[in-house]
Amino acid sequence: MTSLDQLDPDDLDSLPGILNGTGTLSEQIVARVRDALFAGKLRPGDVLGTEKDIAARFSASRIVARDALKRLEAAGVVEIKVGKGGGARIAQGNPQLFADALAVQLNLIGVGVGEILDAQRAIETMTAELAAINATAEDIAKIENLLDRAEASMDDFVRFTRLSLAFHLAIADAAHNDVLRVQLISLQHVAWPQRNSTLTRDVAEHILALHRELYVLIKARDGDGARELMSRHLRQIRARRVSEADTRNDSEPGCC
Repeated sequence: MTSLDQLDPDDLDSLPGILNGTGTLSEQIVARVRDALFAGKLRPGDVLGTEKDIAARFSASRIVARDALKRLEAAGVVEIKVGKGGGARIAQGNPQLFADALAVQLNLIGVGVGEILDAQRAIETMTAELAAINATAEDIAKIENLLDRAEASMDDFVRFTRLSLAFHLAIADAAHNDVLRVQLISLQHVAWPQRNSTLTRDVAEHILALHRELYVLIKARDGDGARELMSRHLRQIRARRVSEADTRNDSEPGCC
């Protein structure tokens, strides 16, 4: 286990991306810790120490050290424990934190329906292909269970919509690629409604039939087929949702 005290200051200064003396001292401390992390010199669980330790390490005041730690904590880089034996450690990975933050930023910049669904199609075509390659027996069973539950919920559109979301996420889980999965979660935070206002029994039956076809392709290890069907599925969703948004002047896209 490494601690910040064990890192060579010269190594930190030479890392790419360092602020080279610009910005506040607090920002420079944050940059040094981040660069050490990206360079593999700090790892999850490594000790950074207390405010006092960091202030001494960087010849800064405790106010500056406290501000740097707050910035690092807000960014999910460190976890801070108070009390005896407390201090800051490099955090364990938390993809959900990234997904939530990205979703907030996408919402704040006002991304449109078309942009979201284009990105979603790019991600989900790949997760479908990878699921056909990487899915375990447990993954396959989970997807099948969700389909059975969706079929039993055909007249409960809120529940059916939530199960459809779970189905798409289960495929992403089966792909076993955390980068793609986290990005999909972010998009769905922005894009997925609690209820699909245009959903009818006929539409639900069509969705379920297509989902079952996807399941069959994934179970058969047909990556190309799963990718193509998911792409077609998302193109249809995009066309419908963009049309609905234009008609209603509503930027909220719907689910599957």
